[in-house]
Amino acid sequence: MTGQTSVEPILKARGLVKRYGKVTALDHCDFELYPGEILAVIGDNGAGKSSLIKALSGAVQPDEGEITLEGKPVHFSSPLEARGHGIECVYQTLAMSPALSIADNMFMGRELRKPGIMGSLFRQLDRPAMESFARQKLNELGLMTIQNINQPVETLSGGQRQGVAVARAAAFGSKVVILDEPTAALGVKESRRVLELIRDVRSRGIPIILISHNMPHVFEVADRIHIHRLGKRLCVIKPGDYTMSDAVAFMTGAKLPEGVTEAA
Repeated sequence: MTGQTSVEPILKARGLVKRYGKVTALDHCDFELYPGEILAVIGDNGAGKSSLIKALSGAVQPDEGEITLEGKPVHFSSPLEARGHGIECVYQTLAMSPALSIADNMFMGRELRKPGIMGSLFRQLDRPAMESFARQKLNELGLMTIQNINQPVETLSGGQRQGVAVARAAAFGSKVVILDEPTAALGVKESRRVLELIRDVRSRGIPIILISHNMPHVFEVADRIHIHRLGKRLCVIKPGDYTMSDAVAFMTGAKLPEGVTEAA
């Protein structure tokens, strides 16, 4: 399913340009994410990876170019608008409120109100429904080592917090989930669990964009690897066709891939 010409990309960008004054962060960048795949995005610091992901998730608006979702042009003015279209992003900082419960964090910004007048007029939250939904989603991803859905997020380990963030994204990201360095601050055992989670989310039919500096993780879980260099896509490779050393050499400019064009 990855890269077949008969399959249309679920998320596609053509000719994205983003300038910050005299600095060009995106220089006519192209991008494709296909249904049901894990696409890794790698690149050296300053290559423009963050600007690409921010453009795809509505955090910044490109100066030029087009983004299409399921074949239709989209223009996201904010991450909230991208979320409304089914694109969820888990940033490295996790964007969680440590003092709030797991259930509250799952529903942050989209809380469920009680039915009838108590919800519409008095704005009371439907806590049982939120807790039930949160428990169900954590269960689906094998995360119910977390005993109490009402415990504060600050009582969780780093891996458990990342798990909650991924579960939240998978629960509401109906079309695309973007993960920004999901294992960066985790130990070996917790990183392993997060990689399993990533596979679990993909197995549920949700394609994933994985931004990571961790080459072993990238080569372990990615179906394809988008290599970003100097503000645009240098190439897309398959992990089975190249070594990690090759990927690093491509992304740093030490060598260019043979037989791979920028429009790959």
